[in-house]
Amino acid sequence: MRQGNTIFRQLLQLVDRHVFNRVERERFGSGREYRSFNRWQQFTAMMFAQLAGISSLRDIAQQFEGQTKRLYHLGLRAVKRSTMADANAGRPAEFFEAIFQEQYARCAALAPRKKFHFQNKLYSFDSSVIDLCLSMFPWAKFRRTKGGIKLHTLLDHDGYLPAFVHITTAKVADVNAARLLKLPAGSIIVMDRGYVDFSLFSQLHAQGILFVTRMKRGMRYRVAERREADRAQGVSSDQTIEFTSAKAKNCLVALRRVGYRDAETGKHYFFLTNVFDLAAKTIADIYKERWQVELFFKWIKQNLKIKSFLGTSKNAVMTQIWIALITLPIIAYYKFMAKSGLSFSQILKLVRLNLFVQKNLKELFEPGLYTQSAPIGTQLSFNFQ
Repeated sequence: MRQGNTIFRQLLQLVDRHVFNRVERERFGSGREYRSFNRWQQFTAMMFAQLAGISSLRDIAQQFEGQTKRLYHLGLRAVKRSTMADANAGRPAEFFEAIFQEQYARCAALAPRKKFHFQNKLYSFDSSVIDLCLSMFPWAKFRRTKGGIKLHTLLDHDGYLPAFVHITTAKVADVNAARLLKLPAGSIIVMDRGYVDFSLFSQLHAQGILFVTRMKRGMRYRVAERREADRAQGVSSDQTIEFTSAKAKNCLVALRRVGYRDAETGKHYFFLTNVFDLAAKTIADIYKERWQVELFFKWIKQNLKIKSFLGTSKNAVMTQIWIALITLPIIAYYKFMAKSGLSFSQILKLVRLNLFVQKNLKELFEPGLYTQSAPIGTQLSFNFQ
Protein backbone atom coordinates (compact mmCIF):
# COMPACT_ATOMS: atom_id res chain seq x y z
CA MET A 1 0.00 0.00 0.00
CA ARG A 2 1.21 3.46 -0.87
CA GLN A 3 2.95 5.23 1.99
CA GLY A 4 0.69 7.71 3.78
CA ASN A 5 -2.60 6.20 2.57
CA THR A 6 -4.12 6.41 6.03
CA ILE A 7 -7.79 6.36 6.99
CA PHE A 8 -7.57 10.08 7.78
CA ARG A 9 -6.13 10.87 4.37
CA GLN A 10 -8.84 8.89 2.58
CA LEU A 11 -11.55 10.73 4.50
CA LEU A 12 -10.04 14.08 3.53
CA GLN A 13 -10.09 13.01 -0.10
CA LEU A 14 -13.88 13.15 0.04
CA VAL A 15 -13.57 16.93 0.27
CA ASP A 16 -12.90 17.98 -3.31
CA ARG A 17 -9.87 20.28 -3.23
CA HIS A 18 -10.90 21.89 -6.52
CA VAL A 19 -14.28 22.82 -5.03
CA PHE A 20 -12.60 23.90 -1.79
CA ASN A 21 -10.22 26.19 -3.68
CA ARG A 22 -12.96 27.51 -5.96
CA VAL A 23 -15.17 28.50 -3.02
CA GLU A 24 -12.18 30.18 -1.38
CA ARG A 25 -11.14 32.01 -4.54
CA GLU A 26 -14.56 33.15 -5.75
CA ARG A 27 -16.23 34.02 -2.46
CA PHE A 28 -13.57 34.56 0.21
CA GLY A 29 -10.44 35.80 -1.54
CA SER A 30 -7.44 33.86 -2.79
CA GLY A 31 -6.19 32.86 0.65
CA ARG A 32 -2.63 33.83 -0.24
CA GLU A 33 -2.41 35.85 2.96
CA TYR A 34 -2.66 32.56 4.85
CA ARG A 35 0.26 30.78 3.19
CA SER A 36 1.97 29.79 6.44
CA PHE A 37 -1.23 28.14 7.72
CA ASN A 38 -3.84 28.17 5.00
CA ARG A 39 -7.55 27.36 5.14
CA TRP A 40 -7.00 23.76 4.07
CA GLN A 41 -4.55 23.22 6.92
CA GLN A 42 -6.96 24.89 9.32
CA PHE A 43 -9.77 22.66 8.10
CA THR A 44 -7.60 19.54 8.37
CA ALA A 45 -6.54 20.34 11.93
CA MET A 46 -10.10 21.00 13.08
CA MET A 47 -11.45 17.96 11.23
CA PHE A 48 -8.80 15.86 12.95
CA ALA A 49 -10.03 17.19 16.30
CA GLN A 50 -13.59 16.13 15.42
CA LEU A 51 -12.67 12.65 14.25
CA ALA A 52 -10.20 12.00 17.07
CA GLY A 53 -12.45 13.47 19.78
CA ILE A 54 -9.80 16.00 20.87
CA SER A 55 -10.92 18.73 23.24
CA SER A 56 -8.10 21.33 23.13
CA LEU A 57 -5.88 23.10 20.60
CA ARG A 58 -2.83 22.09 22.60
CA ASP A 59 -3.75 18.42 22.17
CA ILE A 60 -4.07 18.92 18.41
CA ALA A 61 -0.61 20.50 18.28
CA GLN A 62 0.89 17.65 20.32
CA GLN A 63 -0.76 14.99 18.18
CA PHE A 64 0.55 16.63 15.02
CA GLU A 65 4.06 16.80 16.45
CA GLY A 66 3.96 13.04 16.97
CA GLN A 67 2.73 12.30 13.42
CA THR A 68 5.25 14.33 11.38
CA LYS A 69 5.84 11.71 8.67
CA ARG A 70 2.15 11.03 8.11
CA LEU A 71 1.35 14.75 8.07
CA TYR A 72 3.90 15.26 5.33
CA HIS A 73 1.91 13.05 2.96
CA LEU A 74 -1.17 15.13 3.74
CA GLY A 75 0.64 18.31 2.81
CA LEU A 76 0.71 19.39 6.45
CA ARG A 77 3.20 20.10 9.16
CA ALA A 78 3.18 20.65 12.89
CA VAL A 79 1.33 23.80 13.93
CA LYS A 80 1.35 25.94 17.05
CA ARG A 81 -1.69 26.25 19.28
CA SER A 82 -1.63 30.04 18.99
CA THR A 83 -1.62 29.86 15.18
CA MET A 84 -4.75 27.69 15.18
CA ALA A 85 -6.42 29.95 17.74
CA ASP A 86 -5.78 33.06 15.61
CA ALA A 87 -7.09 31.31 12.49
CA ASN A 88 -10.30 30.17 14.17
CA ALA A 89 -10.93 33.59 15.67
CA GLY A 90 -10.11 35.69 12.62
CA ARG A 91 -11.06 33.84 9.44
CA PRO A 92 -14.75 34.01 8.48
CA ALA A 93 -16.61 30.90 9.59
CA GLU A 94 -18.97 31.41 6.64
CA PHE A 95 -16.34 29.78 4.44
CA PHE A 96 -16.86 26.44 6.18
CA GLU A 97 -20.62 26.93 5.99
CA ALA A 98 -20.21 27.06 2.21
CA ILE A 99 -18.09 23.89 2.25
CA PHE A 100 -20.76 22.17 4.34
CA GLN A 101 -23.36 22.95 1.67
CA GLU A 102 -21.07 21.52 -1.02
CA GLN A 103 -20.56 18.31 0.98
CA TYR A 104 -24.28 17.92 1.64
CA ALA A 105 -25.06 18.25 -2.08
CA ARG A 106 -22.49 15.60 -2.96
CA CYS A 107 -23.66 13.13 -0.33
CA ALA A 108 -27.39 13.73 -0.85
CA ALA A 109 -27.10 12.38 -4.39
CA LEU A 110 -26.26 8.95 -2.91
CA ALA A 111 -28.74 8.99 -0.04
CA PRO A 112 -31.43 6.29 0.13
CA ARG A 113 -34.99 7.43 -0.50
CA LYS A 114 -37.41 8.06 2.36
CA LYS A 115 -39.80 5.29 3.38
CA PHE A 116 -42.95 7.01 2.04
CA HIS A 117 -44.26 6.35 -1.46
CA PHE A 118 -45.21 9.91 -2.40
CA GLN A 119 -42.75 11.75 -4.64
CA ASN A 120 -42.51 15.01 -2.65
CA LYS A 121 -39.25 15.75 -0.87
CA LEU A 122 -39.76 15.47 2.88
CA TYR A 123 -37.98 17.65 5.44
CA SER A 124 -38.27 18.27 9.18
CA PHE A 125 -37.41 21.63 10.68
CA ASP A 126 -36.56 22.21 14.33
CA SER A 127 -33.99 23.80 16.61
CA SER A 128 -31.81 22.75 19.51
CA VAL A 129 -30.00 24.87 22.08
CA ILE A 130 -26.35 24.37 23.04
CA ASP A 131 -25.72 25.86 26.47
CA LEU A 132 -22.70 28.11 26.95
CA CYS A 133 -21.08 29.67 29.99
CA LEU A 134 -22.09 33.34 29.89
CA SER A 135 -18.86 34.55 31.50
CA MET A 136 -16.78 32.88 28.75
CA PHE A 137 -19.17 33.57 25.85
CA PRO A 138 -20.75 36.96 26.65
CA TRP A 139 -21.80 37.46 23.01
CA ALA A 140 -24.23 34.53 23.40
CA LYS A 141 -26.36 35.97 26.19
CA PHE A 142 -29.62 34.06 26.44
CA ARG A 143 -31.02 34.76 29.87
CA ARG A 144 -29.78 36.86 32.78
CA THR A 145 -27.21 34.27 33.90
CA LYS A 146 -27.15 31.92 30.95
CA GLY A 147 -25.67 31.83 27.46
CA GLY A 148 -26.44 29.65 24.50
CA ILE A 149 -26.59 29.21 20.75
CA LYS A 150 -29.32 27.59 18.71
CA LEU A 151 -29.01 25.26 15.73
CA HIS A 152 -32.00 25.73 13.43
CA THR A 153 -31.86 22.62 11.26
CA LEU A 154 -33.70 21.37 8.20
CA LEU A 155 -33.34 17.59 8.08
CA ASP A 156 -33.61 15.87 4.70
CA HIS A 157 -35.41 12.55 5.20
CA ASP A 158 -33.54 11.05 2.25
CA GLY A 159 -30.60 9.76 4.28
CA TYR A 160 -31.45 11.92 7.33
CA LEU A 161 -28.86 14.57 6.51
CA PRO A 162 -29.01 18.25 7.48
CA ALA A 163 -29.85 20.17 4.30
CA PHE A 164 -29.81 23.60 5.94
CA VAL A 165 -28.47 24.87 9.26
CA HIS A 166 -28.84 28.38 10.59
CA ILE A 167 -26.86 29.17 13.76
CA THR A 168 -28.04 31.99 16.02
CA THR A 169 -27.92 32.99 19.65
CA ALA A 170 -30.45 31.04 21.70
CA LYS A 171 -32.83 33.97 22.12
CA VAL A 172 -33.74 34.11 18.41
CA ALA A 173 -37.30 32.85 17.89
CA ASP A 174 -37.67 29.61 15.96
CA VAL A 175 -40.27 31.01 13.60
CA ASN A 176 -37.88 33.77 12.48
CA ALA A 177 -35.42 31.14 11.29
CA ALA A 178 -38.21 29.27 9.49
CA ARG A 179 -38.90 32.36 7.37
CA LEU A 180 -35.43 31.99 5.84
CA LEU A 181 -36.20 28.61 4.29
CA LYS A 182 -36.08 28.36 0.52
CA LEU A 183 -37.31 25.01 -0.75
CA PRO A 184 -38.48 23.71 -4.13
CA ALA A 185 -42.21 23.96 -4.71
CA GLY A 186 -43.95 20.73 -3.72
CA SER A 187 -41.61 20.01 -0.80
CA ILE A 188 -43.22 18.91 2.46
CA ILE A 189 -41.84 20.36 5.69
CA VAL A 190 -42.79 19.01 9.13
CA MET A 191 -42.66 21.31 12.17
CA ASP A 192 -43.80 21.14 15.78
CA ARG A 193 -46.23 23.53 17.46
CA GLY A 194 -43.53 26.12 18.05
CA TYR A 195 -43.82 27.07 14.38
CA VAL A 196 -47.58 27.63 14.34
CA ASP A 197 -47.73 31.13 12.87
CA PHE A 198 -50.33 32.38 10.42
CA SER A 199 -47.97 34.61 8.47
CA LEU A 200 -45.49 31.72 8.13
CA PHE A 201 -48.28 29.48 6.83
CA SER A 202 -49.17 32.09 4.22
CA GLN A 203 -45.53 32.51 3.21
CA LEU A 204 -44.95 28.79 2.76
CA HIS A 205 -48.20 28.30 0.89
CA ALA A 206 -47.41 31.19 -1.47
CA GLN A 207 -44.06 29.54 -2.27
CA GLY A 208 -45.76 26.25 -3.09
CA ILE A 209 -44.31 24.56 0.01
CA LEU A 210 -46.47 22.03 1.83
CA PHE A 211 -46.35 21.76 5.62
CA VAL A 212 -47.54 19.52 8.44
CA THR A 213 -47.65 20.69 12.05
CA ARG A 214 -49.59 20.18 15.26
CA MET A 215 -52.47 22.38 16.25
CA LYS A 216 -52.23 24.51 19.37
CA ARG A 217 -54.96 24.46 21.97
CA GLY A 218 -57.48 27.29 21.96
CA MET A 219 -57.19 28.12 18.27
CA ARG A 220 -60.51 29.48 16.99
CA TYR A 221 -61.83 28.18 13.69
CA ARG A 222 -64.92 27.09 11.81
CA VAL A 223 -65.36 23.88 9.84
CA ALA A 224 -65.86 24.47 6.12
CA GLU A 225 -65.94 20.82 5.04
CA ARG A 226 -65.95 17.38 6.64
CA ARG A 227 -64.59 14.19 5.09
CA GLU A 228 -65.10 10.60 6.15
CA ALA A 229 -62.60 9.50 8.80
CA ASP A 230 -61.08 6.01 8.75
CA ARG A 231 -61.39 5.18 12.44
CA ALA A 232 -59.93 1.72 11.88
CA GLN A 233 -56.61 3.48 11.20
CA GLY A 234 -56.94 5.79 14.19
CA VAL A 235 -58.23 8.81 12.24
CA SER A 236 -60.90 10.54 14.33
CA SER A 237 -61.62 13.52 12.04
CA ASP A 238 -60.66 14.99 8.67
CA GLN A 239 -61.84 18.54 8.06
CA THR A 240 -61.18 21.69 6.08
CA ILE A 241 -61.18 24.65 8.45
CA GLU A 242 -60.90 28.43 8.38
CA PHE A 243 -59.51 30.35 11.36
CA THR A 244 -61.67 33.10 12.82
CA SER A 245 -59.37 34.87 15.29
CA ALA A 246 -58.09 38.40 14.66
CA LYS A 247 -54.54 37.08 14.38
CA ALA A 248 -55.59 34.94 11.44
CA LYS A 249 -56.97 37.79 9.34
CA ASN A 250 -53.90 37.76 7.09
CA CYS A 251 -53.98 33.98 6.70
CA LEU A 252 -55.94 33.41 3.51
CA VAL A 253 -55.11 29.70 3.41
CA ALA A 254 -57.80 27.12 4.12
CA LEU A 255 -56.13 24.36 6.12
CA ARG A 256 -56.84 20.72 6.71
CA ARG A 257 -57.34 19.56 10.30
CA VAL A 258 -56.68 15.87 10.93
CA GLY A 259 -57.50 14.22 14.24
CA TYR A 260 -55.60 11.05 15.09
CA ARG A 261 -55.52 8.78 18.14
CA ASP A 262 -52.33 6.78 18.65
CA ALA A 263 -53.21 3.14 19.27
CA GLU A 264 -50.10 2.51 21.40
CA THR A 265 -50.27 5.53 23.72
CA GLY A 266 -53.95 6.43 23.49
CA LYS A 267 -53.03 10.10 22.98
CA HIS A 268 -55.17 12.22 20.69
CA TYR A 269 -53.42 14.56 18.26
CA PHE A 270 -54.67 17.24 15.88
CA PHE A 271 -52.57 18.14 12.86
CA LEU A 272 -52.71 21.17 10.57
CA THR A 273 -51.62 20.95 6.96
CA ASN A 274 -52.13 22.39 3.50
CA VAL A 275 -51.74 18.88 2.02
CA PHE A 276 -55.12 17.68 0.73
CA ASP A 277 -54.15 14.89 -1.67
CA LEU A 278 -52.70 12.40 0.85
CA ALA A 279 -54.62 10.10 3.18
CA ALA A 280 -55.29 11.39 6.68
CA LYS A 281 -53.32 8.48 8.16
CA THR A 282 -50.35 9.45 5.97
CA ILE A 283 -50.48 12.96 7.45
CA ALA A 284 -50.23 11.45 10.94
CA ASP A 285 -47.35 9.20 9.83
CA ILE A 286 -45.52 12.18 8.32
CA TYR A 287 -45.69 14.06 11.61
CA LYS A 288 -44.49 10.99 13.51
CA GLU A 289 -41.47 10.93 11.21
CA ARG A 290 -40.53 14.36 12.62
CA TRP A 291 -38.94 12.48 15.51
CA GLN A 292 -35.93 11.92 13.25
CA VAL A 293 -34.78 15.51 13.73
CA GLU A 294 -34.83 14.99 17.50
CA LEU A 295 -32.67 11.91 17.07
CA PHE A 296 -30.34 13.92 14.86
CA PHE A 297 -29.79 16.56 17.56
CA LYS A 298 -29.23 13.85 20.15
CA TRP A 299 -26.68 12.11 17.95
CA ILE A 300 -24.56 15.13 17.08
CA LYS A 301 -24.42 16.24 20.72
CA GLN A 302 -23.25 12.80 21.79
CA ASN A 303 -20.79 12.15 18.97
CA LEU A 304 -19.45 15.46 17.64
CA LYS A 305 -17.47 18.16 19.42
CA ILE A 306 -20.15 20.85 19.62
CA LYS A 307 -20.69 21.14 23.39
CA SER A 308 -17.16 22.13 24.41
CA PHE A 309 -15.24 24.60 22.29
CA LEU A 310 -11.63 25.26 21.36
CA GLY A 311 -12.11 29.04 21.35
CA THR A 312 -14.43 31.55 22.99
CA SER A 313 -15.04 34.07 20.20
CA LYS A 314 -18.21 33.82 18.15
CA ASN A 315 -16.27 33.11 14.96
CA ALA A 316 -14.24 30.32 16.60
CA VAL A 317 -17.42 28.66 17.88
CA MET A 318 -19.10 28.91 14.50
CA THR A 319 -16.00 27.54 12.75
CA GLN A 320 -15.93 24.50 15.02
CA ILE A 321 -19.64 23.80 14.56
CA TRP A 322 -19.50 24.05 10.76
CA ILE A 323 -16.50 21.72 10.56
CA ALA A 324 -18.30 19.31 12.90
CA LEU A 325 -21.29 19.36 10.57
CA ILE A 326 -19.03 18.69 7.56
CA THR A 327 -17.99 15.49 9.34
CA LEU A 328 -21.51 14.08 9.07
CA PRO A 329 -21.87 13.95 5.26
CA ILE A 330 -18.33 12.57 5.02
CA ILE A 331 -19.25 9.68 7.33
CA ALA A 332 -22.64 9.33 5.64
CA TYR A 333 -20.98 9.05 2.22
CA TYR A 334 -19.25 5.84 3.25
CA LYS A 335 -22.34 4.58 5.06
CA PHE A 336 -24.38 4.94 1.88
CA MET A 337 -21.64 3.47 -0.33
CA ALA A 338 -20.75 0.53 1.91
CA LYS A 339 -24.35 -0.48 2.69
CA SER A 340 -23.00 -2.44 5.63
CA GLY A 341 -25.79 -1.68 8.06
CA LEU A 342 -23.39 -0.05 10.52
CA SER A 343 -24.73 2.93 12.43
CA PHE A 344 -23.22 6.41 12.23
CA SER A 345 -21.91 5.86 15.77
CA GLN A 346 -20.23 2.60 14.84
CA ILE A 347 -18.60 4.07 11.74
CA LEU A 348 -17.37 7.09 13.65
CA LYS A 349 -15.87 4.89 16.37
CA LEU A 350 -14.12 2.74 13.76
CA VAL A 351 -12.66 5.82 12.15
CA ARG A 352 -11.61 7.27 15.51
CA LEU A 353 -9.69 4.12 16.40
CA ASN A 354 -7.94 3.88 13.03
CA LEU A 355 -7.22 7.44 11.90
CA PHE A 356 -3.53 6.87 11.12
CA VAL A 357 -3.80 3.20 10.19
CA GLN A 358 -2.71 2.47 6.61
CA LYS A 359 -5.69 0.52 5.36
CA ASN A 360 -8.28 0.75 2.61
CA LEU A 361 -11.18 2.68 4.12
CA LYS A 362 -13.77 0.46 2.44
CA GLU A 363 -12.32 -2.60 4.15
CA LEU A 364 -13.06 -0.93 7.47
CA PHE A 365 -16.80 -1.13 6.85
CA GLU A 366 -17.15 -4.63 5.43
CA PRO A 367 -20.11 -6.47 6.96
CA GLY A 368 -19.17 -8.84 9.75
CA LEU A 369 -15.80 -7.28 10.49
CA TYR A 370 -17.02 -5.07 13.28
CA THR A 371 -19.74 -5.16 15.91
CA GLN A 372 -20.62 -2.52 18.44
CA SER A 373 -22.39 -3.05 21.75
CA ALA A 374 -21.98 0.43 23.24
CA PRO A 375 -25.27 1.85 24.50
CA ILE A 376 -25.21 4.82 22.12
CA GLY A 377 -25.66 2.50 19.17
CA THR A 378 -28.72 0.86 20.67
CA GLN A 379 -30.55 3.80 22.15
CA LEU A 380 -30.90 5.61 18.81
CA SER A 381 -33.32 4.14 16.32
CA PHE A 382 -34.13 4.64 12.64
CA ASN A 383 -31.16 5.42 10.37
CA PHE A 384 -28.98 6.61 13.24
CA GLN A 385 -28.91 3.08 14.66
